[in-house]
Amino acid sequence: MAATRRARASSSGSKEAPILDADRLEQLYRDMLLIRRFEEKAGQLYGMGLIGGFCHLYIGQEAVVVGLQALARPGDSIITSYRDHGHMLATGMDPKGVMAELTGRAGGYSKGKGGSMHMFSRDKGFYGGHGIVGAQVPLGTGLAFAHKYKGENGAICFTYFGDGAANQGQVYESFNMAALWGLPVLYVLENNKYGMGTSVERASAPGDLCQRGAGYGIPGKSVNGMNVLDVIEGCAEAVDHVRAGKGPYLLDVRTYRYRGHSMSDPAKYRTKEEVARMRSESDPIDQLKQRLLDEGTFDEARLKDIDRDVKAIVGEAAEFAQHSPEPDPSALWTDVLVEA
Repeated sequence: MAATRRARASSSGSKEAPILDADRLEQLYRDMLLIRRFEEKAGQLYGMGLIGGFCHLYIGQEAVVVGLQALARPGDSIITSYRDHGHMLATGMDPKGVMAELTGRAGGYSKGKGGSMHMFSRDKGFYGGHGIVGAQVPLGTGLAFAHKYKGENGAICFTYFGDGAANQGQVYESFNMAALWGLPVLYVLENNKYGMGTSVERASAPGDLCQRGAGYGIPGKSVNGMNVLDVIEGCAEAVDHVRAGKGPYLLDVRTYRYRGHSMSDPAKYRTKEEVARMRSESDPIDQLKQRLLDEGTFDEARLKDIDRDVKAIVGEAAEFAQHSPEPDPSALWTDVLVEA
């Protein structure tokens, strides 16, 4: 069928990524739309005072994690920064548990004590969003070390970080160890062009960020992160490289966030015209939607049904969160120490 697309075969000689048939394309669309609608609802709840603390939305970047999760396998691990709700949903974590955690309720993944930036699911191989800039990179390197130490052949760690974190020293200490020990870690640099309010051009020396690992012998590649099919095709070679035991790989996945750095950021450091242009020309959900329509894979009625389904899931998550109890004060002293 015309909608079929294959990810490029890697130099490891492994097979090409599976054909993306109509069902798989629909799932990609649903996954991105779920993240978008979930984040929009989270923004509403934050405005209502139901989410406290920091809240960093993933709107605009949906194609990155959805595309890479299409290349993931059971047994892989994933770790990211504080802009993490999309990653949780893409791994299959329950939207109810994620939203309950955002609102600080006992029904959340961290029992209401982690909030937006700190929740985990070992069952889904998700080892957290992390609030300290760049701190997840050495942790992800450690997860990759665990995969290798335990003999989990083929299992890899997807370690996400942003262009702002790309200038942190601990990132390069991690690169050195990963290259030295041949660790199965895929470093995914989600380059959304702004580290808080500073453009990447002002914060990083000239040159493609995918070359930041070259001094350690880590291959790199830049990928269009605004189209989920480009992500799958462009990242397949890197995933195969790491799975084959050839050591780490660095991806510079170029994307864009529509909202401010966090909910408290008015984003006055960029023009409204810039954001509007990205939305109109490069929106990841609209691109896949238009492709499905143009190729006759789905009609408008079918896509509207999908949107209704997704909105219902998000609505149920918000209801669950608001009716879930707050943690008992005694829970403050639980889950802080494990006797080994």
